[in-house]
Amino acid sequence: MATPQSARGDPVKSGWTFAALMVAAMAGGLPMGCGSSSGGQAPDYLDRNAMLDPQTCQSCHAGHYQQCAASMHAAASDDPIFRAMNMRGQAETKGQLGSFCIKCHAPTAFSEGATTDGLNLDTVPRPLHGVTCFFCHSIDSVTGSHNAAVSLSGDLVMRGEFSDPAPSSAHASAYDTLHDRNHAESASLCGACHDIVTPGGAHIERTYAEWQGSVFSSSEGDTCNQCHMNQSASKGPIAQVSGESLPARYTYAHDFPGVDVGLPGGSTSEQSVVEQFLQTTLQTALCVTQQGGVRAIVDNVAAGHFWPSGAAQDRRAWAEVVATKAGKVIYQSGVVPEGGSVTALTNDPDLWLLRDCMFDTTGNQVDMFWQAASTESNELPAPVTFVTTDPDFYKTHVYQLFPRAMNTTLPQMPDQVTLRFRIQPIGVDVLQSLVASGNLDAGVVAEMPILDVTPIVTWTPATATLTYQEQGQPVTCVSPSNLNVAADKTLAVNHVKCSP
Repeated sequence: MATPQSARGDPVKSGWTFAALMVAAMAGGLPMGCGSSSGGQAPDYLDRNAMLDPQTCQSCHAGHYQQCAASMHAAASDDPIFRAMNMRGQAETKGQLGSFCIKCHAPTAFSEGATTDGLNLDTVPRPLHGVTCFFCHSIDSVTGSHNAAVSLSGDLVMRGEFSDPAPSSAHASAYDTLHDRNHAESASLCGACHDIVTPGGAHIERTYAEWQGSVFSSSEGDTCNQCHMNQSASKGPIAQVSGESLPARYTYAHDFPGVDVGLPGGSTSEQSVVEQFLQTTLQTALCVTQQGGVRAIVDNVAAGHFWPSGAAQDRRAWAEVVATKAGKVIYQSGVVPEGGSVTALTNDPDLWLLRDCMFDTTGNQVDMFWQAASTESNELPAPVTFVTTDPDFYKTHVYQLFPRAMNTTLPQMPDQVTLRFRIQPIGVDVLQSLVASGNLDAGVVAEMPILDVTPIVTWTPATATLTYQEQGQPVTCVSPSNLNVAADKTLAVNHVKCSP
């Protein structure tokens, strides 16, 4: 899991700016509204306009504010790729896309009536941009499993995970299982926006459904926020209130690391946090047969859902394999230069590319979600049991052949082979399509990073100390995580209908 960060990046880049009105309202250096009610008098709570502004929250919850301001939640409505895709979708559907995108990407602006389709976001007041504190902490029910099916209370009560909230003069507080990371129901709040069904009926994002079908949804597993909201190492006050002593509690980071990073101008520290988080997800092993065939083994041990999941129709994840002999490359697959596109590797028949493909009602492959009626996926499955003696335990133990045919070998027996898994949050081919349609600035393409999901694994005859049998012959392996290479393995699912 990612290390808690007190501040990452520039909040201005992430979508939330300082509200001059709130700053001017601070008196005597004390944050506006901070303090606990006392003396038996009814507190004079902040009004709705103040509550809507994330900057107001910073007055008392500075750490959480800084974390969230640097997150993709805060940047959701300012992200240039979202803007470009929504603009193109509105044009190509002649406005029929409507509020489909903004209900998740600009939910506060939508619920406040500041936008109906996201095309006027440049004129929407800054406090309403992105997924705000007020929006998440005002949700009082989940009404469906996808497409932002939530309802807001309207009572200005901020809901959270503590059953005994401290009194505050800023706002009323209440406990809600939807906001309690230790309660299974909390996953449905995340799932409401992280499962998406297109207008044509394609289930293009299924992270919540994948979690529901995994062992992580059981009492032995983890909820979404137990992975994506890291717990502090020690207890402390939730709010910083001058002159008040508040109870010490564990706090939970609000940066929500996943796959995406802020563009343009995303900080290297932000990318580093995301990369570190991703590197806790997969275990890998690299094996070579006596005849010179390469086997890449990967196990999705910690995602809690399929991998890469999320917007897998736009994500590009792949394995990079390079074999050398006496320092010269004799074979490679999945080698993409920084800033390049994995789908440009048209002369790579062994490419192991993990993604969703989308199809329209006639079965033709399409590139944009509003065209999609169905999908085909080859993502890594999620664990369904923690019991090692259960035959289903190793269904996540997936392997791929390089070269692809079972009895095919490399041109020479290598003396070194390397393996790593890589991902582009949004494929360069997707971005280039948005540039070509005139909806995205070409400069964004060069900023899309390639992230390393796993460290490089290096096989040599000397370091390959793990073995298993294949067709009666020993196969030697190396694994940085001591993956059980001899266990049952499932051959990777390869796409049938879609091109890279």
